[in-house]
Amino acid sequence: MRRLAGSVTVVTVASGEERHGTTATAVTSLSMNPPSLLVCFNRDSRLHAMLSAADKFCVNLLHTDNVDVSKLFSSPVSSAERFAGGHWSSSAEGPPYLKDAQSSIQCAKDQQIDYGSHTIFIGRVLSVRNRDDIAPLVYCNGSYVRTTDLGKTKQKKPG
Repeated sequence: MRRLAGSVTVVTVASGEERHGTTATAVTSLSMNPPSLLVCFNRDSRLHAMLSAADKFCVNLLHTDNVDVSKLFSSPVSSAERFAGGHWSSSAEGPPYLKDAQSSIQCAKDQQIDYGSHTIFIGRVLSVRNRDDIAPLVYCNGSYVRTTDLGKTKQKKPG
């Protein structure tokens, strides 16, 4: 699966004053009608219990500027230490969102489905905040990589 490139996200959830988040690449769009996403988490993960109990979650699609946030949210530090890095904000719509993320997508949890060692959480999109600059952070083969617009790259001529 190392060769399956994925957008790097930080999924966040809150319960009262408690908040938690973790780095994830098992995130994808599901439907445009209704607009929805799915996120998948191992049932042994720290986020799983809070996400199972939550009504809402936020998917923060990371920008290439957010590598440090990605590393922090995948480290074994406490939730408080994780949210001490990056520019986080809260809103009435739901869990914390990263202000300088590529996009932050607030979701209402509609369903959760257990499969193997993981749970698939389906979220209906409530709101989206987008950054003007488009440079998504991608993870592939154990490394962070950038995307390139192939229409703008020079192709080598044969021969």
